Amino acid sequence: MEKGKISVQTENIFPIIKKFLYSEQEIFLRELVSNAVDATTKLKTLANKGIFKGDLDDTSIEILLDREAKTLTIRDRGIGMTEEEVKKYLNQVAFSSAQEFLDKYKDEAGIIGHFGLGFYSAFMVASKVEVVTKSWQDGAGAVNWSCEGDPSYALATADKQDRGTDIVLHIAEDATEYLENARIEELLNKYCKFLPVPIKFGKTTETVGEPEGGDKEPETIEVDRIINNPHPIWKKKPAELTDEDYKSFYNELYPFSTPPMFWIHLKIDDPFNLTGILYFPRIKNSFEVQKNKIQLYSNQVYVTDNIKDIVPEFLTLLHGVIDSPDIPLNVSRSYLQGDANVRKITGYITRKVADSIHDLFKKDREQFHKQWEDLGAFVKYGMISEEKFYDRAVKFALLQNIGDEFFTIEEYKEKVKVQQTDKHDKIVLLYTNDKEGHHAYIASCKEMGYDVLLMDNVLDNHFMQHLEHQMGDLTFVRVDSDTVDNLVQKENTQESVLSEEENNQVKELFTKVVNNPGHQVVTKPLGANQPPVVIVRPEFMRRWKEMQMLQGAGGNDLFGDHLNVVINSNHPLIAQQLIQGGEGQEAMATYVYQLALLNQNLLKGEQLAGFVKQSLDLLGSK
Repeated sequence: MEKGKISVQTENIFPIIKKFLYSEQEIFLRELVSNAVDATTKLKTLANKGIFKGDLDDTSIEILLDREAKTLTIRDRGIGMTEEEVKKYLNQVAFSSAQEFLDKYKDEAGIIGHFGLGFYSAFMVASKVEVVTKSWQDGAGAVNWSCEGDPSYALATADKQDRGTDIVLHIAEDATEYLENARIEELLNKYCKFLPVPIKFGKTTETVGEPEGGDKEPETIEVDRIINNPHPIWKKKPAELTDEDYKSFYNELYPFSTPPMFWIHLKIDDPFNLTGILYFPRIKNSFEVQKNKIQLYSNQVYVTDNIKDIVPEFLTLLHGVIDSPDIPLNVSRSYLQGDANVRKITGYITRKVADSIHDLFKKDREQFHKQWEDLGAFVKYGMISEEKFYDRAVKFALLQNIGDEFFTIEEYKEKVKVQQTDKHDKIVLLYTNDKEGHHAYIASCKEMGYDVLLMDNVLDNHFMQHLEHQMGDLTFVRVDSDTVDNLVQKENTQESVLSEEENNQVKELFTKVVNNPGHQVVTKPLGANQPPVVIVRPEFMRRWKEMQMLQGAGGNDLFGDHLNVVINSNHPLIAQQLIQGGEGQEAMATYVYQLALLNQNLLKGEQLAGFVKQSLDLLGSK
C-alpha cells in the first residue's frame, strides 16, 4: 500500500470546504453523479472513434445505499482510471483546483453551483471517501484510493473486475440524512432527473411472459429502477414531437398542474448554445403564481430554478426548462449579471417569446382573443418591465371594451379618435375597472357616443401610465373621474337654466349639506337626463390613491379623501324645487347628495342607516 500527502498548500482545506459549502451541502450528489456521467460519455466517445471496442450494453450509473455500513456509493461503468491517473486527478488536479477556488471565492457571497469542483464536494457529507476504479485500457489493474478528510491518502490495489469507478462515501455523523432512501431519491429527482445516462436506484417489479392459463397470475420479477429520463424532449427537434409529447413533459415537470395554454421550443447554436421549452401557464388576473418554475440545466444537469439573473423578471412567470452549457456557473451573481453570454441569452429569449406570441396572434386571432384573459397579465408585465419586449408586444397587446370586443392599441385609437379627442389633441381612452359598480356612468357615456374599455387587471394602473408615457398621444380617464360631458375635456356647450345668483344659492346649500372641506362643491349645467348630483374623483388623485394602496400605504393618502360633488343645475329637481326655499329644502338636498354617495358605495354606517330610515319615512308618507 502506498501512502502520501495530497499536494495542497493549506493543511485545513477540508474544514474550509465543509464550512464554505455547507449551505448547499446536498450539491455533492449532483457533482458526483455528474462526474460519473462524464466518465460514461467519454467512454462512448472512444467507442464512436473506434478506440474502445468493448461492450457498451450497460453504461448506466447505479446509486447504492447501505444503511448498516453507513455508505453511499455512486457506481459508473465509464472509462475508469489507472493508478497514474488516480494520482494525477485525485491527488493533484482535484484538490489544487479546490484550493484555487477557495482562495478566489471564499469571501464572495452568492456562488452559483460548484461545477467542475465535483470530487471534493464528497467531503461535505463523508468522513471518509474511497475510490475503487479500473481503467478501460487493456491490462490496467484496479486501484483503491482512500482519504479520511485530511491531506493524507492511501493507495492500494483492488479486487475489481469490471471497468469504471465506485465512489464510496462513508457518511459522517452530521450527515446521516443521506442514509435515507427518501432523501436520496429526492435529490436524484431534483438534480439528476434528465441526465443523459440511465441512473439506477432501488428496485421495481415487472411483468414478464404470458400466463399459460386463464387462472394463472402473471409472472413478475424484480429489476433495477431507472429514476431518470435520459432523453428529455427539449433535446429533440420540434418536428419529432406532438402536442401530446409537450403536454406529457409538462406533467412530468409539474405533476397535477393545470395544463398550459401553449409553449415555445427554444433552440439556438450560434453565437451560444441553448435549448429549452417554455410553457405559458394560465395566469388570469392574479400574480399569486409560484415563480421559480423555470429550471436551468447545463448539459441536462440541473443547476437552479432561481433564474432571475438569466431572464428578465417578467419571464419568470413562465414554466419550463432552459439548458445551456454557455452560462458560467462557477462565479458570483454579480459576474453573471454582467456576462456577455448571459446578456445575449436574455435578449434572445425575450425576442423569441415576443415573436412566438405575435405568430399566434397572426395565425388565429379569434383563439388569441379567447386566451387573452390568461395571457394579458403576462404581456402587460413584459411591456412595463422590458423595453425590448414592449417594442414587439405593442403590435399584439389587446384592449378589451365592455362589449367584449378586442382591439390592438392602434386599432382602438383609430376607432375612438374622432369622438374622443380632447382640446389638446390627445385621444381620451375612457375605461372602467368595475363594470357593475360604474353602470350609471357607463350608460351616460354610451348616450354621448363614447366607447368604454374594461381595465380590471391587477397591472392595469401601471400599464395605462406606461402607455401614456410611451405613446404621448393618448390619456386614460376612468368613467367616474369627471362628469360625462367633460370626460374628454371639450368645451361645455350646455347653458344653465339658473341665473348666477340661483347657482350661488344652490352651491351654498350643498356646501352646507356636504360639510366636508375635502369635498369640492361645484354647479354645472349638465343634461336634464343626468343625475341631480354626481360625485367624481379627479383622475390624477384617484391614481395616486391606487398607487399608494398597491404599495401598502393606503392609509397615507397625500390628498385625503378628495372628491368633487357636482350639482347638475339643469336637473328639474334642482332647477324647480331646491331654489324655491322652504323647510324641506335642506332635507331634499341631503337626500339627493346621499343618493350620489350610495351610487359610489360611499354611504356607510350611521349615514346609510339614516338614509334607509328617511327613505322608509318618505314611502310611508305617500
